[in-house]
Amino acid sequence: MSQLLYEGKAKKMFTTDDPNVLRVVYKNDATAFNGKKKAVFPGKGKLNNAICTRIFHVLQGKGIPTHFIDKISETEQLVKAVDIIPIEVVVRNVVAGSLAKRFGLDEGVRLGRTIIEFYYKSDELGDPMINDDHAQAIGLATEKDLAEIRSLAARVNTILQDLFSEAGILLVDFKIEFGRLKTTGDIVLADEISPDSCRLWDRKTHEKLDKDVFRRNIADLPETYEKLLNRLEGVK
Repeated sequence: MSQLLYEGKAKKMFTTDDPNVLRVVYKNDATAFNGKKKAVFPGKGKLNNAICTRIFHVLQGKGIPTHFIDKISETEQLVKAVDIIPIEVVVRNVVAGSLAKRFGLDEGVRLGRTIIEFYYKSDELGDPMINDDHAQAIGLATEKDLAEIRSLAARVNTILQDLFSEAGILLVDFKIEFGRLKTTGDIVLADEISPDSCRLWDRKTHEKLDKDVFRRNIADLPETYEKLLNRLEGVK
C-alpha cells in the first residue's frame, strides 16, 4: 500500500510496491521567502511536472545521472529512491536575487565566470551558506563527493544554458540537489528542475519566466509557466 513519505512546499513523495522506486506528486502550491508568502495556483503542478520531465529527459540524454524514471500522469513521476545529500547547490551565471543584495551589484550583470554555491539544507536554520570545509567538517559530504557534485553541477549548467538559449531564454541561476541511490550509493541529480527552482529571463526583453513573477507580483504564475513550457517544447 502506498504511503506518504514526505511532503514539501511543492511536492509529495509516496512509496510504491518497489522499495527502490518512489512516486512524486506535484502540488499546486507556491511559496516564497522561506514559506512566508503562499498561494495555490490550479494547474501549477501539471506544468511543473511537464517542464521538469522535459528537462530531465534532455539531461539524461546528455549523460547526466538522475533519479528520474518516468512521468506517469499529468502531476506524477516515478523516481529512484535516494538519500538526499543535505546541500542545496546554487549555480549562478548572471547577477540576481540574493547575490545582487550581498555584493551591491545590479541585477542582470553577467558574471565573469559561473559561481557554484553550497547551502546547508535546513529550514530551521534558514539554509545558511556553507563552503567545502563546513560540509566536510559537519559530515554532510566528503571531499570526493563535493568534487563530483561540483563537476555534475557545472555539466548541468552547460547543458541547460544550451537548451534554454535555443528557446530564446537566459539561464540566470538555478538550485539543484543531489542524492545517493539506495541501491548503489552513486550520486545522482535528484529533486526537480523547474521554474520554481530556476531564474529564467527572455534573452532580449529580460521578461521573467519563473517564480519571481509570484515573488514580486509581476505576472500570473500559471500563464508564465505555460509560456515557458511552450517555448521548451519548441526546441528539438
